[in-house]
Parts: sequence; structure tokens; C-alpha cells
Amino acid sequence: MNSTDQTPAGLLGAALATDAARPLVTYYDDATGERVELSAATLANWVAKTANLLQDEFAVERGDRVTLLLPAHWQTAVWVLACSAAGAVADLDGDAAAAAVAVSGPDRLDAALACPGDRVALSLRPLGARFPEPPSGFADYAVAAPGQPDAFAAYDPPGPDDPALCVEGQELTGRRLVELARADARQRGLGPGDRVMSLSGYDTWAGLSEGLLAPLAAGASVVLCRNAELLDAAGRAARVASERVTHFAA
Repeated sequence: MNSTDQTPAGLLGAALATDAARPLVTYYDDATGERVELSAATLANWVAKTANLLQDEFAVERGDRVTLLLPAHWQTAVWVLACSAAGAVADLDGDAAAAAVAVSGPDRLDAALACPGDRVALSLRPLGARFPEPPSGFADYAVAAPGQPDAFAAYDPPGPDDPALCVEGQELTGRRLVELARADARQRGLGPGDRVMSLSGYDTWAGLSEGLLAPLAAGASVVLCRNAELLDAAGRAARVASERVTHFAA
């Protein structure tokens, strides 16, 4: 394992170097009909913009906690990887009151208000659209992020043994995250070119691993499905076929 791929952001860098154009995250919302496909290059671009937002606009430093009150979504994947790049600890479904920054979807704004620092709201509308009217006390991610630079360099680069993420109350270093993700990928038999369909949230290790980190560690890709309970069996089978899904994670 190289020193550069011992963090989630490092895994994204490896995917970018291997094949920047290949689809890495495909996202469906069956409540809205939305489908978004992000190549490694497009995902990396969003990660760079978000990491710059954290570092330059919100003055987040290495080790600061960023609470993510978000469902499994392509923008949540961006935030997890951006926190890793900036050296912040991504706290999935954590306590906003203990965070330097709280990031929330439209249904968790009340919980995010407990954050004493900066707060960011994501509309989770199709194509990453902005809120019709920004929530009071929050920066609108769709307004704040697009103008950030397309490349990112950390002022104080995180190391693999720094805390990188907290999920289900367990804090993990970047190195440990990558080890666990690679172990999960081996257990699932994932390899380069595989496509994992995930219906799980990102508030558990299993959901985060199967829906992002294990495929990333294996050189595979993920098809995230939100509100998939609205899809009937025929629709699900059609999606599996059209997306060339090789592995399924409920």
C-alpha cells in the first residue's frame, strides 16, 4: 500500500490516476426520477471544490469535526472525501453541537442548528440545485461550492494515522478506514470494473462501506439508490441490467 492511498481521499486519487473518465458514482432518487452519473474526474472536481470551501471559507483545520446529517447521496460521498482531503473528521449522523461545521439536508436543519460554528445546507434537489430560498443560518452549498477552485492542496496535510471519520460512534483513522474497506471488498469479491448497487444509508459502517469505500478501494464503482422502496421488482431488475450491476447490497 502506497502512502498516498491510505486515506479515502487517496483512494479517489488512485481512481483518478487509473481511469479519470470511468463512472465512479451513479445516483438514483426514485422519488424524483433523478439520475446523476459522476466520473472519477467529476467526483474529484466536486471534492476539490468542497475541500477548498472547508479550508478557505470555513477555516477548518486538521482534526476539526464536520457533522454530516445527510442520506446516502452523491453529494454526501463528495463531503466524506472532501473532509478526508482537508484533514477534517467526517462525523456521520453525529452531534452537531460538537462540530466545527454541520452539513445538513433539508430534513435535518433543526438538528444542524445546534452547531456553534458554520452550517451548510444541501437541498438534495435534482442536479444539485440551490434552495428556492436559503435556510436562515445556513450557507447554501449549491451557491457556495461551484465558485471554489478546481484543485485542492491542504495547508496542513493529514496523515494516514490521523482521525478521518466517525460512524456509529466509532472514530477511525484514514489507514484503518482503508484497511476495513479493502477487507470488505475482498469479502464481497469486488474487483476492478465491478458495479455495486446499494440501497443503504451512510449512517452505518456497512452502508458507507458498501455504498462508497469498498468499491472505491477495489477499483469498482457504485450505483446509489435512494427511495428505492418506490421501485417495483421489474424496475429494479431493469436497473440492474442497464447499469451492469455485478453485486447487490441491500
